[in-house]
Amino acid sequence: MIRLPDLPHQEVRLAHGTLRYRDVGSGPPIVFVHGLLTNGTLWREVVAPLADRFRCLVPDWPLGAHAVPAAAGADLTPRGVAGLVAEFLERLDLHGATLVANDTGGAIAQLVAVEHPERLGGLVLTPCDAFDNFLPRLFRPLQYVARVPGALQLVLQPLRCPPLRRLPVAYGRLSKRPVPADISGGWLRPCLTHRLVRRDTERFLRAIDPRDTLDAASRLGSFTRPVLLAWATEDPLFPYAHAERLASIFPRATLEPVPDSWAFVPEDQPARLAALLQAFVPRS
Repeated sequence: MIRLPDLPHQEVRLAHGTLRYRDVGSGPPIVFVHGLLTNGTLWREVVAPLADRFRCLVPDWPLGAHAVPAAAGADLTPRGVAGLVAEFLERLDLHGATLVANDTGGAIAQLVAVEHPERLGGLVLTPCDAFDNFLPRLFRPLQYVARVPGALQLVLQPLRCPPLRRLPVAYGRLSKRPVPADISGGWLRPCLTHRLVRRDTERFLRAIDPRDTLDAASRLGSFTRPVLLAWATEDPLFPYAHAERLASIFPRATLEPVPDSWAFVPEDQPARLAALLQAFVPRS
C-alpha cells in the first residue's frame, strides 16, 4: 500500500512562492486541505486506499508545518490562502476537483467555495472552523502569542517532547488517539527550526477573524455543487450542531456522522473517511 510520507514532493510556483505537494494515483482529482500546524501527512491513511481510483493531490499549505517559507509580503490571511488553493487548481489545470478539508483548512475551503468555485466539482468538510468558531476558544491565545516577538517559538519548544503533544493546548483535543510521534514531530519541526516559517505562521494567526467565516456562511447557499459533511459526533472543539447548520445552508449537502472521533477524522477514522469519499466523488 502507498505510504504518503515516503513519496517525493513536487513543487509549483504560486503567488506566495513555492508550494510543495504530493501527487499520487490517477482519475478524478481530489485536493486535500489540512489545518494549522499540520501538513499533508495528516491525510496519509486516507489517501492510501483512494489512490487506485482517484488522483490525490496533497499540498503542504503555508500554515506552519510547511518546509518552504512564503515570499516576503505574501498574502497569508485566510482569504489569501484560499486564493492560493484556487491558484493551485488553475496552475495544475484541474477541473471538477473535489476539495477535502479539515480543521483550519475547512474555513479556507469555505472561502474557496464562495469566492473561487469555478474549478470545484464538490466539497467535503470534516470537523472544522465555521461561523463564529474561528479559532476555537481553546486555541485563541495563539493569536495573542503571535503578536509578541519570539513568543511562538517559546510556546512550541516544550512540544519537542512527544508526550507533551497530547496536552489539550497541543494536539490532545484534536484526536482521540495519539498521533504517531514521527508525524506530529514532522508537523512541528518547520515552525520550531525555521525563523521564516514561524514568521508565516504568526502572520496567518494574526489574520484569523471570525468575520471571514461568518461572511462565508452567509454565501454558502450559492455553492450548488454536491457537499459532504463527514463530521465527528463527539468532537469537543467543532460541535456537531455546526455540521447540521452547514447542511441546512448548502443546497446539495449530505451529512454523515463519524462516531468515535474528534476533529482529526483523518487520524481517528481514516477508513471511514476513505469509504465516504469513495462513495461521494464521481468516478468520471
